[in-house]
Amino acid sequence: MLTGTPFIPETITVHLGTPDSAAPNVTLDFSSYVKNVASSEIFPTWPENALRANIYAITTFALNRIYTEWYRSRGYDFDITATTQYDQKFINGREYFQNISYLVDELFNDYVRRQGTVEPLFTAFCNGTTTTCEGLSQWGTVDLANRGLTPYEILQYYYGSDIDIVKNAPVRTALPSYPGMVLRVGSAGNDIRSLQIYLNRISGNYPAIPKIPSADGIYDQATENAVKVFQQVFGLSVTGEVDQATWYRITYIYTSVKKIAELNSEGVRWDEIETQYTEDLKIGMQSVEVSILQYYLAVIGAYYAAVEPVEITGYFGEKTERSVKSFQRVFGLPQTGEVDRATRNDLYRAYQGIVESVPPKYTAVALYPGTVLREGVSGDSVKLIQEYLTFINRTYSNIPAVNNTGYFGPLTRQSVTAFQRQFGINPTGIVGAVTWDKIAEVYSDLRYSFDKRPYQEPGYTITG
Repeated sequence: MLTGTPFIPETITVHLGTPDSAAPNVTLDFSSYVKNVASSEIFPTWPENALRANIYAITTFALNRIYTEWYRSRGYDFDITATTQYDQKFINGREYFQNISYLVDELFNDYVRRQGTVEPLFTAFCNGTTTTCEGLSQWGTVDLANRGLTPYEILQYYYGSDIDIVKNAPVRTALPSYPGMVLRVGSAGNDIRSLQIYLNRISGNYPAIPKIPSADGIYDQATENAVKVFQQVFGLSVTGEVDQATWYRITYIYTSVKKIAELNSEGVRWDEIETQYTEDLKIGMQSVEVSILQYYLAVIGAYYAAVEPVEITGYFGEKTERSVKSFQRVFGLPQTGEVDRATRNDLYRAYQGIVESVPPKYTAVALYPGTVLREGVSGDSVKLIQEYLTFINRTYSNIPAVNNTGYFGPLTRQSVTAFQRQFGINPTGIVGAVTWDKIAEVYSDLRYSFDKRPYQEPGYTITG
């Protein structure tokens, strides 16, 4: 969850013991969890403003555990424990006090954060009698409420004047921050940008890890080098690729160096969670991201009989919505017709499965390899795009021919940029799905006198 704006999870999983004990887990809806903890930690006879302040602290503490994936990033299968030794008191199966239950229904999707930061504050608290701590004193809130302080003023008293209360945060299903696929050179997206930001911040404490010059969401050679050094420093297999183990080790170290799970957190700034790419795609949108989505759907629709194919127009209309719904139906996702993170990841996995099973030699023109090509990259996909551009040069002399060396150097970048200018694509010099598809279209038309892209004449159909 560390990769985006905080939200209220539909459910929370509680371990009924200390982290390493053999105790069972219980999963319940988030508001019921807050009611349980509040009924276990505080007294219903306290002044209402004291109850409200404590409920804010209880809610925010739990959200901090979920936002930082405090336990899940360490390999545990739960979000929080039931013991005050580590977290806050939870008694499985207990009844709730009625007035506390009503207040939680009103407040469970509000939380505390430090001004200028994103994450729910680590709202440490203790009872204030048998134990004391740096944060909120539960019994102390009673005295402050009796003196006429509001819940916000009580929270300011303990956590400082520079706090905000976020109201009515959205309730959503919590997904693991790990995108579910290995990230490597050529991968692109918001997860890559987050990875680059994490590594650059970690390098401040571990200077052996080289800085990544541009956190632009594209996994380049500099990102690979930083990952390799990180893996070396922290005793992981040095692959230069980010699998689940490396991802969670990076997020764990990032949380630690920024002290996000501590009261004196450095804080996550808004610019650190800004998305490079549009997160959710839905009907009515028009963008490059929609074109990429349509390209994936076009290919998947050619190989999966139950997925409705779609034209690549860049506009998300009713046909695209129907295609998305058909994909979601085949892959067991909620049929919303909107492309959220879960749908996007399954789309990419399905597409990659097709790419890996359909070698370029079986098609007139090759499928987009699924990884971004840019200066410094090498491989067979680069060699193919160089061959296509050189053939296109016979007709469009302003697009330079390039030797098919398989290395994406400055000359290849110049050729790609010239092609993009010629065909109205943003001249980045980078080959993503949209540029690849257009190069394939022009090459196919010039070589075969008609558009013969692989998703229009598939070699076989998957009937799933």
